[in-house]
Amino acid sequence: MAAFYMYFVFFASIVLCNGFAFRNGRYRGGFLQPPRHEHKGSLPPDQWFQQQLDHFNPQETRTWQQRYFTNGTFYKPGGPIFLQIGGEGTADPIWMVTGAWTTYAQEYNALMFQVEHRYYGKSHPVSDLSTPNMKYLTSEQALEDLANFITTTSAKMNLTGSKWITFGGSYPGSLATWMRMKYPHLIHAAVASSAPLVAVADFSDYLRVVKESLDTTGPMCVPSIQKATDALTNLLDTDTGRQQLKSTFKLCDDIDPRNKNDIANLVSSLAGNFEGVVQYNRDNRAFEGGVGANITVDTLCAFMNDSSKTPLENYARVSSFMLETYSQKCLDYKFSNVIDDLSNTSWAGSAAEGGRQWTYQTCTEFGYYQTSAYDQQPFGDFFPLLFWTQQCYEAFGLSIDDNVLNNGIRFTNANYGGLGVKVSRIIWPNGSIDPWHALSITKDISEDATAIFINGTAHCANMYPESDDDLPALKQARLVIREKIGLWLNQ
Repeated sequence: MAAFYMYFVFFASIVLCNGFAFRNGRYRGGFLQPPRHEHKGSLPPDQWFQQQLDHFNPQETRTWQQRYFTNGTFYKPGGPIFLQIGGEGTADPIWMVTGAWTTYAQEYNALMFQVEHRYYGKSHPVSDLSTPNMKYLTSEQALEDLANFITTTSAKMNLTGSKWITFGGSYPGSLATWMRMKYPHLIHAAVASSAPLVAVADFSDYLRVVKESLDTTGPMCVPSIQKATDALTNLLDTDTGRQQLKSTFKLCDDIDPRNKNDIANLVSSLAGNFEGVVQYNRDNRAFEGGVGANITVDTLCAFMNDSSKTPLENYARVSSFMLETYSQKCLDYKFSNVIDDLSNTSWAGSAAEGGRQWTYQTCTEFGYYQTSAYDQQPFGDFFPLLFWTQQCYEAFGLSIDDNVLNNGIRFTNANYGGLGVKVSRIIWPNGSIDPWHALSITKDISEDATAIFINGTAHCANMYPESDDDLPALKQARLVIREKIGLWLNQ
């Protein structure tokens, strides 16, 4: 479970090999996790589309091959075209045969495409991930990739005049929104699930929603975490205390009290156990028996509420439980290990699964850093904004004075409009448990730009396959989305 939680921002994504970890709010392989679905038939094969390296410089003539998938099983001539947008991880063809959108495609006789995001998965526009080569990794270039794919494919397959609907969850939900806004002549409508639309450096609201979500289990969980954090803080002050923490929390290394980044990474890792489970709580990703299938907010708070042990012991039990669940022998919290991983510029490196790329996008476009600045959360104040922005400098050599980040955030919000986005024929589903709803649209903008706030559900829950155990509000949300699609197709 190596050095992973360092980016607990919008990238819950750094799983070491077969492990579990969070970085910038994303699991490695993408913030929108593929449904763990046991599909016995064949999956759509890789297909390749020639893209421009730089859509904004006509003198740049280099091209590259972008991966995509097609499913025409349900298509009837004249039907709509559904486009699922890839995000900050490998595009998974399992989405082509399962998930809510396949149900909609069957009902409305849609042709389905999934396009992998540039720089992720097998879509490699450049020879390596060195910092100079990362300049073509932007949301704007990704949107142009999609526009080029749509226009070229429409002409090639005689789809001109067909109605395209974009689907996306999390960052791809943002892209789905922005495609509808920027290319209304190409995109007829959009379903943008759990889509953060505001770029922000200090995303302290993330832990606010985590705290509120933990509170739904009862009055004991959050105070118990706070007591554990207080005890941990006291133990960090002495050699004996630090040795106790190493043993109790199964740390891979001794704690160096002089290394503030290590300590910040340690505490954010322990917070990450709760952040990750909250974010994906009961999202219906896992098939029966899948790794981590049954870990919920209630599971972790049951540990914390055990009055037979001290809060610190319960906090350590949560950590050990997560380590064991994901087959990790010890908790690697070393900041230097995170930086070493992120600094690997090879496509063969572990960070190339998405960690290095998404971190670059957070440093240059979005921020989304899940800091400890919210003073009522129970995880301490160990990981402020500077802890996260320093990683931009260490991994990419970007300015640590925040100019690059702040300039990028200002441009992103001015370019796309933030929560003031002007768009029609779109719906934004969000879950009340999901911390990312704090950066999304949760109330209707107009009659034709609407929101569904799904009480009790987590990140992108509406996108996953239906289950008999789904909350009534989640079942209703899928019905509303289906009806909206039908309404849009008649407009």
